[in-house]
Amino acid sequence: MTKVLIIEDDSAIAAIERDYLEINDFTVEVAEDGITGLELALSGQFQLILLDLMLPGEDGFSVCRKLRSQLDIPILMVTAKQEDIDKIRGLGLGADDYIVKPFSPGELVARVKSNLAQYARLKGMSGSSAESNRIESGPFIIHTLSHRAYLHGRELELKKKEFDLLHFLIVNADIVFSRDSLYERIWGFDAMGDNATVAVHINRLRDKIEQDPGNPRYIQTVWGAGYRFQV
Repeated sequence: MTKVLIIEDDSAIAAIERDYLEINDFTVEVAEDGITGLELALSGQFQLILLDLMLPGEDGFSVCRKLRSQLDIPILMVTAKQEDIDKIRGLGLGADDYIVKPFSPGELVARVKSNLAQYARLKGMSGSSAESNRIESGPFIIHTLSHRAYLHGRELELKKKEFDLLHFLIVNADIVFSRDSLYERIWGFDAMGDNATVAVHINRLRDKIEQDPGNPRYIQTVWGAGYRFQV
């Protein structure tokens, strides 16, 4: 059974989240502060984490950064803040998605299921053979099973969604994808595309793979249409 960790200091909200997830056959544990939540999350027993932004002890941004450096599982940031800068900061630290309070329990469950399904699909993209695990495209080498990417023989330090996005673009080189299409393909949501999410990850990828991020060679902007990968 899939186990979810809720890191939330508001006991009423945590109880609602827990109840609806348990109704949908998830096993749930709750931590009421950032320090406890971090310790539990790093135990390795959870498949997804719901992380509140404003936490006592250690805030959600700090917890997210530490979790992403050690865990490769979906992290959904839960926040009462509406500002795009907070969403962008959370995504930049490695969160896979965010949900803004107040939200309906149905939306919460749908987001959790969609992130888990997308994670499973991306993990299963390649076969188990060494040949299918290795993808070469120009100066890039991708190892899908180990989630390692290399450019000119140098390993790139990529967060999970950055790797997933680079992998997808390389496999689909020369095809133009809109921001909404990339969001749907990588994050797995229909009609929930968020241009800020895609733009943040494209910019972070460019910073890591382009010699001149302001004049990108590999991830090209097709004005009015989206993005295209070329080698």
